[in-house]
Amino acid sequence: MSGRLDGLVAALLADDGSALWPAAVPDRLGGMLDAMPSAARAGVRGAAAAIDAYAAVRMGRRLRHLTPGERESVLVSLAARPALVAVLDAVKVPVMLAAGTERMLHEEPGSGVPSAPPFEDPPLDCVPSAEWPDRSTADAVVIGSGAGGAIAARTLARTGMRVVVLEEGRRHTTADFGRRAPLDRFAELYRDGGATIALGNPPVVLPVGRAVGGTTVVNSGTCYRTPDHVLTRWRETFGVDLADATAFAAHLDEVERTLRVAPQPLDVLGRNGRTALVGAEILGWRAGPLSRNAPGCKGSCQCVVGCPTGAKQSVQLSVLPDACAAGARIVTRAYARRILTDPDRPGGPRAGGVSARRPDGTDFEILAPLVVVAAGALHSPPLLRRSGLGCHPRLGRNLAVHPATSVAGRFTERITAWHGVLQSVGIEQQHDDGILIEATAGPPGMGSFVLPGVGRALRTELEEAGQLATLGALIADRPSGRVLGARHSVLRYDLDPRDGRRLLRAVEAMGELLFAAGATEVLTGIAAAPRAGSINELRQLLGEVTAQQLHLSAFHPTGTVAIGADPQTAPADPHGRLRGVHGVLVADGSALPSCPEVNPQLTIMATALAVSEAAAAGGPA
Repeated sequence: MSGRLDGLVAALLADDGSALWPAAVPDRLGGMLDAMPSAARAGVRGAAAAIDAYAAVRMGRRLRHLTPGERESVLVSLAARPALVAVLDAVKVPVMLAAGTERMLHEEPGSGVPSAPPFEDPPLDCVPSAEWPDRSTADAVVIGSGAGGAIAARTLARTGMRVVVLEEGRRHTTADFGRRAPLDRFAELYRDGGATIALGNPPVVLPVGRAVGGTTVVNSGTCYRTPDHVLTRWRETFGVDLADATAFAAHLDEVERTLRVAPQPLDVLGRNGRTALVGAEILGWRAGPLSRNAPGCKGSCQCVVGCPTGAKQSVQLSVLPDACAAGARIVTRAYARRILTDPDRPGGPRAGGVSARRPDGTDFEILAPLVVVAAGALHSPPLLRRSGLGCHPRLGRNLAVHPATSVAGRFTERITAWHGVLQSVGIEQQHDDGILIEATAGPPGMGSFVLPGVGRALRTELEEAGQLATLGALIADRPSGRVLGARHSVLRYDLDPRDGRRLLRAVEAMGELLFAAGATEVLTGIAAAPRAGSINELRQLLGEVTAQQLHLSAFHPTGTVAIGADPQTAPADPHGRLRGVHGVLVADGSALPSCPEVNPQLTIMATALAVSEAAAAGGPA
């Protein structure tokens, strides 16, 4: 199979031996594939084998034995067959990830590995599960150390409760991030090597973090307050009293203080963000630098693989240190098998603790009368099913995400989008219609998804990527997904037709802004219509495609253990208490009743703060 990867990479990148970096791509690609789940790995390798077999039939030899010109003709022929384009696309994305990284490391030495950080991370009381006793006790166990779990752990520990946090990943430090190239960190920081996929029409990649700090370690640092109309809907439609505008605002204020949220200064935005501001100003659109939890940001553009300077205040730097200072302890590399319950207690079943598993397969138990579920919207439902607590008919349903797509604009001058803030500017002109546009650029090697073509055309695009400005759009969706399974999460998500139309409108809006800013063409990410030279041409081609043809991904899963007043529709009550058992709280993104319509970290943390404060005031539910 390594030969097939070698030949495929050489063909896609038109490797003629004139540069050193393409030769390093197959090994990096192989490492990426090894970190992916078996199904995704098999899919990519199977597609590579199919392309190699196609070459053998067409040319009589495998790709690695062909001349550069012959490899080019094979891929051009393959790309011209609509039925085979999906096979090509299956391998193009990971190849571009690996290729972009190697090219930057070779041609911009030092761009991928920043200098050593000027400070050490705050101390955390982290204990590897291998060193934790087989049986212990606590007043509360928090499952998950991300946005919701961290704030719940801090809240409970500050009341004097003995709190233990279970985290399936390990602790990563700022120094760790500074020593490794971005893509080298990617596979370990993301669950399934970043290849978590929701099956549906179309399938979408839904990346989530796995580390002490959860997805806050790998998000963009963008901090939006929950929109007032969302809170109104939660109160009036779902009966969620904690969404009271005044009280929730106070919780948001507290979270913002903790994370040191502030608008991003103009001097570190980078040309990608400043270009977006220029286009918005010309059009008269609402736009401005995003508020972020990154004081002192140096514009390294690596938020999504761990900030290498320690500027981004993800919760392992901002919340968990306070929790540990108050007595909380974090057990790392601990897989929560099930919540222990005592079914015979007077008044109904009650939580008794958590059974967890170490990487070596041995189990341990932590006995506690209060369990906080904060494993995330994709993994809290399976945990509850494994625990015998998954009988509510809406558990795992109501999955909301932000379907997303991106475009790039080509400029005559150099933009170098990866020099500056990764997510820098918000364009809110279409937000009332459920479309939020953000100027977003990937770190070296991770922003090449929209580049069209194969062979020499693709190689040219990659070498001219410095002239591209990039935008992304998030859609406030109609929750239409579902998390199945108990041992493993199985995701199903079908794009709602309304949301598909919104995505196409978002592409048009992003193109309009880029053309207004001076772009000479826009790259759409649509294989059938990859580029447009004017806004009129873009509108015409968008009228001929469907949203399923866009290069789609999804972020910010929420809603799968939703809180609400109606016991028929909400698995948890308005205070986050899981129905059907005493002593189990839900305090992560799964608790949100509907899509929050913005990047959700502040919303999740404010909700977890409200839920955990109520529990601390009243004792175990």
